[in-house]
Amino acid sequence: MPVLALDVGERRIGVAVSDPGESYALPLGTIERSSLRQDIAAITELAQGHGAETIVVGDPLRMSGERGPAAEKIDRFCQALERNFGGTIARVDERLTTAQVTKTLIAADLSRRKRKTVVDKLAAAAILDTYLARRRASR
Repeated sequence: MPVLALDVGERRIGVAVSDPGESYALPLGTIERSSLRQDIAAITELAQGHGAETIVVGDPLRMSGERGPAAEKIDRFCQALERNFGGTIARVDERLTTAQVTKTLIAADLSRRKRKTVVDKLAAAAILDTYLARRRASR
């Protein structure tokens, strides 16, 4: 069953989806943030369209592992998502995910403009890769 993953930012939400066998993550795109209601509706529609029963959300912990203001915003986002999505919501520590993806894109000599268009969906794919690897390891 496919799994959807989200890298939730202030302006955009990066989205990735797994294959039905949950072997790999594919960057899907981004959702431009508008309102919480519209964001949740767009995510729910994407999940249903891909047949995903699980949505993985990146959890922005502080480097110390503690929860800060960004993590608290994601808590509220996940609560709204849970109220509107009939499946499972999972959380994955996303510390340094965007930074690692950005570093890789810089090394690949992508312009700042091109990096801006792909970094969020690639960060979502990295979050999903982490989730899928943990699921495989626990089986």
